[in-house]
Amino acid sequence: MGVDPLLLLALLASAFCAGFIDAVVGGGGLIQIPALFSVLPRELPATLFGTNKVACILGTANSTWRYAQHVDMPWRTTLPAALAAFACSYLGAMAVAWLPREFLRPMILILLVGAAIYTFRRKDFGSEHRPQHAGHRELLLALALGGVIGFYDGFFGPGTGSFLIFLFVRFFGFDFLHASASAKLVNLATNVAALSYFIPNAYVLPLIGAVMAIANVGGSIFGTHLAIRNGSAFVRRFFLIVVSVLIVKFAWDTWQHAAF
Repeated sequence: MGVDPLLLLALLASAFCAGFIDAVVGGGGLIQIPALFSVLPRELPATLFGTNKVACILGTANSTWRYAQHVDMPWRTTLPAALAAFACSYLGAMAVAWLPREFLRPMILILLVGAAIYTFRRKDFGSEHRPQHAGHRELLLALALGGVIGFYDGFFGPGTGSFLIFLFVRFFGFDFLHASASAKLVNLATNVAALSYFIPNAYVLPLIGAVMAIANVGGSIFGTHLAIRNGSAFVRRFFLIVVSVLIVKFAWDTWQHAAF
């Protein structure tokens, strides 16, 4: 399909920025998904969401790999969480057909505000990596976290990476850098699960998705480099910025839905 070169350039720029944001704290969909809807308004929403997943999965995989090279990955927590997220993300995608998404907006807005206030008020929150659980308790908590977030990502999605980071810090005692690294692996699992639904049903634009994926990887390399070099304090600041933007977006979307 033909796309105006300037519009394609806009998609590439959005993919690069999305890859950068996703690599640090998640939330790249705030940029990439609206760009796809603006440039390709005649495509089905499912096709644009599928293309978005194609565009971001390589960036997420690259971030996961780079974090694993430089950060001591807490595999005993992240692997069970990733497996549960994979299974429940697919269930979430199936649930879209019979559950209304709109009732989630006010609840997600409240959760985001709570996460932002909690993080802002506790200055030492996520500053040190002190894992709090082991054995069966660690496994059960990881499965529960992965399952809930995986279902949410498959069913609704916005802010998944940010929620993952907050939950890894709050319930597992990770610092922000380890939480971001762990979130990438879980996000990779949910992306693979989503594509296992989108691709067989032809809900992707392969060429556009592939070109955007290259730009997304470039952004992810830059973002992962900054996060690893600057550590948890940098990730924490970036987390608060992205969550603040998510709060504004959810508040606006909720108001518009209520008004109209």
